[in-house]
Amino acid sequence: MAANMYRVGDYVYFENSSSNPYLIRRIEELNKTANGNVEAKVVCLFRRRDISASLNTLADSNARDFEEESKQPSTSEQQKHQLKHRELFLSRQFESLPATHIRGKCNVTLLNETDVLTGYLEREDCFFYSLVFDPVQKTLLADQGEIRVGSKYQAEIPDKLAEVEADSRVQEKLETKVWDPNNQLKDPQIDQFLVVARAVGTFARALDCSSSIRQPSLHMSAAAASRDITLFHAMDTLQKNGYDLAKAMSTLVPQGGPVLCRDEMEEWSASEAMLFEEALEKYGKDFNDIRQDFLPWKSLASVVQFYYMWKTTDRYIQQKRLKAAEADSKLKQVYIPTYTKPNPNQITAPGNKPGMNGATGYQKGLSCESCHTAQSQQWYAWGPPNMQCRLCSSCWIYWKKYGGLKTPTQLEGATRASSEAAPRGHMTRQEVQGMSPFTSSAGRAKLLAKNRQTFILQTTKLTRIARRVCQDILQSRRAARRPYASINANAVKAECMIRLPKAAKSGVKNRPIPRPSLINIVKDLAIQAPLKLKAPRGAPTPINRNQVNQPRSASALLGKRPFDNAGGHLLSTNGRPFAMGMRAANQSVIKRQKVSQGDAPNPVVFVATKDTRALRKHLTQAEMRRAARKPHLPVKIKLPLPPRPLPVPIIPSSISEPIVLED
Repeated sequence: MAANMYRVGDYVYFENSSSNPYLIRRIEELNKTANGNVEAKVVCLFRRRDISASLNTLADSNARDFEEESKQPSTSEQQKHQLKHRELFLSRQFESLPATHIRGKCNVTLLNETDVLTGYLEREDCFFYSLVFDPVQKTLLADQGEIRVGSKYQAEIPDKLAEVEADSRVQEKLETKVWDPNNQLKDPQIDQFLVVARAVGTFARALDCSSSIRQPSLHMSAAAASRDITLFHAMDTLQKNGYDLAKAMSTLVPQGGPVLCRDEMEEWSASEAMLFEEALEKYGKDFNDIRQDFLPWKSLASVVQFYYMWKTTDRYIQQKRLKAAEADSKLKQVYIPTYTKPNPNQITAPGNKPGMNGATGYQKGLSCESCHTAQSQQWYAWGPPNMQCRLCSSCWIYWKKYGGLKTPTQLEGATRASSEAAPRGHMTRQEVQGMSPFTSSAGRAKLLAKNRQTFILQTTKLTRIARRVCQDILQSRRAARRPYASINANAVKAECMIRLPKAAKSGVKNRPIPRPSLINIVKDLAIQAPLKLKAPRGAPTPINRNQVNQPRSASALLGKRPFDNAGGHLLSTNGRPFAMGMRAANQSVIKRQKVSQGDAPNPVVFVATKDTRALRKHLTQAEMRRAARKPHLPVKIKLPLPPRPLPVPIIPSSISEPIVLED
C-alpha cells in the first residue's frame, strides 16, 4: 500500500508509450479535476537520449572533469555505458500528466563530489543529475555552486600593527564615513530633524504629479515618506553639513523646491510589480532568471531590493494567505493501484513453455538483443518491426526504467570504442566508405565521374564456421536470394557458441580459400592489357568506301525493303550471297563509342587492340554471345582460306567497271 501512495515531492516514473522508456518526473502538485480525475503538475527531467549529440558531448566532458576532480575508481566500458543511463538533466519545464500514468517511484539526487558513481549501479531506481537542461535555449548549465577556496578567492589579511607603530594607510581611500555618533547634536534634536524630513517628503509627493496619481490619499503619501529612504537622506544631509541644523534645513528645501527621495517600491510601476510576482511564482528566488526573462531593463540590485521591500507590504501577506488556502484545498497524496494490463509489445503468450521464443511473424532462434540469452519467461518486441528484435523480461524492465540496453548495440546508436580494430565484416557501409581512399579530395580528383565507391566485405573465421554449424537457423542460400531481409547476427553468434563445443568433436571442415591481394590482381590485369588513356585521333574511315558519295535512295527514306534483300537473305549486286565478313551496301555506318575512364565500373579499363577487333569480324553472332556467357573458356576462331588464284570480279553498286583483285 505504501509503495502505491504518491506524495508531493516524489520522483516517479510516467508512461506515455508502451514501447518507449518511462518518463522521470517530480510531483509538484496534485489537483483534482471537475470530472473526478487527478492530474499531477510535474517538473520534467530529461535523459541523454532526449538531448542532442552536441549536448551529449558537453555532458561527456563534464563527466570526465568530475571523475578527475573527485578521483573516481576506474570503471569498465559496460559500467560507463550503464552510468549514462543513470544520469539525468534537471529542467524548469512544467507539465500536467494524469496520475493514472504513474508506474512507480525512483530516487534522484544531486551529484556530490563525495559520491562514488559505481554506487548508483548497485542500487535499483537510483539516478543522479549535475546539469540543468533548457529545452527552449538548448543549453546545459551547472546547477550547483562551488566552494571557492584558494588565493584567488580569499582576502589577504595584512600583518597586525605593533602597539607603538602608527597606521600609515589613508583612511579616506579605504572607507567612507556616513555617520559620526560623537556629534554636537542631542538625540531629541536629531528626532525633530527626522520629523521635518518626513514632512518635507510628504509635501514633495503632493507636488509631484506622478506620485499624486499613484498615491492619491494623504495617508499613502505620508506612509511612503516615512520609509527608510527618507531617513537615510536626512542623516546623510546632517553628515554633509557638519551636523548644523540650519544648513541641513536649507539643504532639504533648496531654491527649486523640496527634495523628493524615492525607493524601489515607488520607482516600479504596477505592471512591473505584476511581472515580478509572476516571475517569482515561476522561478522562486532565482533573481538572475527573474531579471533575464521578465525584467531585463532592471538591475540585479534593484530586483533584490524590491523583493525585500515587497515582502513588507500587504500584497505579500495576501498572497501568502491565498497560497496557504490553496495548499489546504489541494491533495497531499494519491493512491494509484498497480498497473496490471498486458503490454502490447509482448510477442508470446504467458502460458507458453519457458524458452519458447517462436511467435507469429518472428524467426525462430532469436536471442535477446541486450543479454543474448535464448530463454525467457516472456519476450518483448523491441526496435523497428522489420528487424524482428526482442528483449527478455529483465532487459525489458531495464529498458523501460533506464532508457537503454545493458550492452551497447548498433540499433541503440551506441558507438564502438575500437571501431578501427573491428573486422570489416562487422562494419557499416558508412564506416567502410569513410575508410575508402576515394572519399578523400585526392581520390575524388582521380575519379571525378564516379558516383559509387568501391569497398570490400571480408568475413571472419567465426562467421564462416557459423554458416556451417547453424545452417538450420542461418539458411545462407535463402538469405542470398533475399538480400533485403535482415539477419539477426547476435542470435546466430549466440547459437554458434552453444553448438561449437559439440561440433568440435565431430569436426567441422573449414577450407581456407587462398585469395591474392587486390594489388597483385591489378598488376596482373595491367600487364595483360595495358591501359591506353589517349588514342590517336584521325579522320574517320567508312567501312565501305563506296558509301561516301552514295545518294540516299527513296526506299531508304521510306523505310521499305530494297530489291537486293530477297526472302530475308542479303544479296550482292551480282546475285551472290554475302560472305560472313562482308557488309551490305544499304547498312548504315555505326560509329564506335569509346569508353571513358570515369564511366567504367572499376578503376581498370580494357581497350581492344586492332588485331582483336579484326578477329571479332570472323565470329558469328551466336559465337560472340556464347563467348560472352563463358568468358573463362578460350575462343576458337576459324580463319578464312587464302583467296583463289583466279580473279573474282566484284562489281560495286556505284561503279560500272569491274575491279579485279590479284594476288
